[in-house]
Amino acid sequence: MRIVHVVGARPNFIKAAAVHAACARRKITQMVVHTGQHYDEKMSGVFFQAFGLGIPGVNLEVGSGTHVEQTASVMLRLEPVMLSVRPEWVIVYGDVNSTLAAALVCSKLQIPVAHVEAGLRSFDRRMPEEINRLVTDQVADALFTPSEDANVNLLREGIAPNKIRLVGNVMIDTLVRFLPLTQSFDRSKYPDQYALVTLHRPSNVDALAPLNEILGVLSSLSRKLPVIFPVHPRTRKHIASSARIDLSPKIFLIEPLDYLDFLSLERYATVVITDSGGVQEETTFLGVPCLTVRENTERPITIALGTNLLIGSDYARLEREVDAILAGNGKRGTIPPLWDGQTAERIADVFL
Repeated sequence: MRIVHVVGARPNFIKAAAVHAACARRKITQMVVHTGQHYDEKMSGVFFQAFGLGIPGVNLEVGSGTHVEQTASVMLRLEPVMLSVRPEWVIVYGDVNSTLAAALVCSKLQIPVAHVEAGLRSFDRRMPEEINRLVTDQVADALFTPSEDANVNLLREGIAPNKIRLVGNVMIDTLVRFLPLTQSFDRSKYPDQYALVTLHRPSNVDALAPLNEILGVLSSLSRKLPVIFPVHPRTRKHIASSARIDLSPKIFLIEPLDYLDFLSLERYATVVITDSGGVQEETTFLGVPCLTVRENTERPITIALGTNLLIGSDYARLEREVDAILAGNGKRGTIPPLWDGQTAERIADVFL
């Protein structure tokens, strides 16, 4: 059996690493195709080495562009690769443009597609990722879901039940693998208590009005709790051009972190403020309070069972919730079923 993993962005690498390792233990022949959607060394090369994915068998090097440009470029460059390799299965991950592009190409070439992290829905079609999820799940031949709500979504959309397999959250596999290494993390240069912030969605960081509001709230929060904010280069540029230049000295704008360093900070944070889907899942597993600065989430199980609270654009509530956490009244949660570090093993067993 030959399996091709198609990955394009950092969250894909994290998920693919666990599945790749599980398939390797079963002596399945594999190849990794990197679309190049995330293309700088910090966003891609380092992660391939850290997660044991090695050097990609193919790098399509599509680079940046609009959503349509990226999707089209992946499709055009991936088709000859798939025609040459003709694998028995192609595995796609998550909801990035590379996921949709690979699913469409392989579907047209009659190459079976497996979607890891299928069935998640925000029910907000203004988000390009939601379109990617919907279309990928319609053309995929095997749909591996992380939670029961994802199964419900797929069945509602008319997906045949025999295509759907509830396997758990593969991102947690990688977290479980690396978590023991965080114990040796040097925390001496960081405060004992802090809020960890990660924001990257255009609705939060690309327009000055919401960005200024968020920076204002973070400045206010920092008087009670230091704020550590690893900043993406694009976000840093917007902060530099923001009208708010009186950032509190208790807000530490630092460079983007590799996976292990970020996980270490996340594990010991007093609270995490984010707009990332993956961070919502990680904090739920770690038992760390999470405040999500979005109007919706495709991971509602992190709210129903986990430590996540959806804040939307109610920035006054953001500060109130941090006050509650500091007072010992933050939300507590449980780990969802099958988030046990064995998801990739269950996926690999399906292929056998």
